[in-house]
Amino acid sequence: MQSSTHHRVRLGGRLVDYRVVRSKAARKLRVRVGPSGLEVVQPSTRNGEELSEFLATHGSWILEQLDRAERLRSVRRTVRRPVGDILYRGEPTRVRIEATPSRAAGNAVRLIDGEIVVSRGQSSRTPVARSLELWLRREARRGIERHLAAVTARLGQRPQRVYVMGQRTKWGNCSARKNLSFNWRLILAPDYVLRYLVTHEAVHLAVPDHSTKFWLTVQSLCRETEEAKQWLCRHQAQMQVDLKDILKEAPEGGRLTTACS
Repeated sequence: MQSSTHHRVRLGGRLVDYRVVRSKAARKLRVRVGPSGLEVVQPSTRNGEELSEFLATHGSWILEQLDRAERLRSVRRTVRRPVGDILYRGEPTRVRIEATPSRAAGNAVRLIDGEIVVSRGQSSRTPVARSLELWLRREARRGIERHLAAVTARLGQRPQRVYVMGQRTKWGNCSARKNLSFNWRLILAPDYVLRYLVTHEAVHLAVPDHSTKFWLTVQSLCRETEEAKQWLCRHQAQMQVDLKDILKEAPEGGRLTTACS
């Protein structure tokens, strides 16, 4: 059972509102800074004096994280997708469906003159959206493995397995068994964003938590860490696009006319 109360503290000459969540399960004081502000998880065995000392000790870090959260909020406005385009490697890219003149056995996806062209095989039973997703997954895996090779060489740590999946709520994950999984939609983002997510999960092979050591390691390996986070915040709606919804209105041999979602 948890209970919470609201408080205010002065850190570095600045008044900061925060919420205290008292927990019987917690064993140590923890601080969380997110879009809703500062939250302190306090074990039921700890008193108020310990909490005040804890906040004072970590005041500089807390203020930095609050400022960062405010910057991220300022870039969360949604970017609308141009009609008929999807993001590919961070760039709006036109998708076109064409019918093959012969009785091709399957669908084919190619990048031609800056367009993603899906050729529908006349005898293919595979949905066009599935063929496009499989192509994007292969492209994502190539990019992920390229960045992973560079990062793990510097870390001296290697994953057991690497999966490219279609998670709806995560961009990546590092399991307790040191298996890494990544969302194929990362291929829709610029290369530096893909590099950041690969770096983030790879560093978890060496540092399993989100401690100061973890973030310092990530930033030392990927200088665009903050820029990548901001890009993800601003474009995440575009990256969650449903390929089936985009493609179902595309006429055979024509261009997409689907309105942006």
